[in-house]
Amino acid sequence: MSHKHDHDVCIDNAVAKAEQICAERGSRFTDLRRRILIMIWKGHKAVKAYDLLDQLANEGGSAKPPTVYRALDFLMEEGLVHKIESLNAYIGCPHAGDRHVSQFLICDACENVEEVTSPELSQAVVFASKKAEFQIQRQTLELHGTCRSCAGKNKAA
Repeated sequence: MSHKHDHDVCIDNAVAKAEQICAERGSRFTDLRRRILIMIWKGHKAVKAYDLLDQLANEGGSAKPPTVYRALDFLMEEGLVHKIESLNAYIGCPHAGDRHVSQFLICDACENVEEVTSPELSQAVVFASKKAEFQIQRQTLELHGTCRSCAGKNKAA
């Protein structure tokens, strides 16, 4: 996980992709949905809904929790963000618009989250579920540990 790069590029790419996807699907990419997507993409840490609510209030907004949750639901349905269940928080999807199964690398030290995709791992899970006669409805794997940057800091200490 790289801690040092221009998040503005991430934000601009995410917004442009969201506009494209919503236009193609005839979905409304409202100002609130856009603002929430931008807030999520400001870093690579998962963002909790109430943190988004606080940020909106700091901007002078008056959004209520159900409004924020509806916007988050929309962004998830359109494949623009993912929910990190173990953190009860949200992260932007760098593969928006592409059908994919995600795995998330969650650093417990710095709290950065990186989305990766491993078709081999996804296939292994499907194989194991078929062997157990289990029908998967949704597949997301969250892996907690330490990122390269934090591990390097620990070695230097």
